[in-house]
Amino acid sequence: MVFVDGTRILAAVSRDLIATMTLKRLTVVLLACLTLSACGGVDPNSPLGQRKAIFKQMLNNSENLGGMLRGRIPFDGAKFAEGAVKLDALSHEPWKHFPSVREEDHTSAKDDVWQKQARFQEMARNLETATGELVIASQVQPYKAGNLGPAVQKVEDACTACHKQFRDH
Repeated sequence: MVFVDGTRILAAVSRDLIATMTLKRLTVVLLACLTLSACGGVDPNSPLGQRKAIFKQMLNNSENLGGMLRGRIPFDGAKFAEGAVKLDALSHEPWKHFPSVREEDHTSAKDDVWQKQARFQEMARNLETATGELVIASQVQPYKAGNLGPAVQKVEDACTACHKQFRDH
């Protein structure tokens, strides 16, 4: 569209420029809001943040041990034994980060964690016992999958049993 009058051309260009700038500003504001909301995760110093970090370390460590036994990772007896000790130490840690009353944060823990504390604590001790037995099995040399496999399976079974009863997947 061609305008004869220079004022109309200038007004049309200004209007398009303002619309483009407004769209860019809106986009920047929207992206900033999305970024900030993504960062609004769990406070790493909160009880939830603390136990999530510990559980993540436990999972990574357990996956490495299982990976060595299943051939996904080259087996190294000394590293396996070291990992078993680390997993055992970690298995005693997350329980102290479950407050006596359910927190308001979104958590994967079911209400049963707080409503059935005796059972929850029993299952926590079962895991601690299983990781302790894994440490003992990992000290037997020469290292044999036949000795280590059942101990790793017992740890995995303890995790699975607790998750089935107390974790909302």
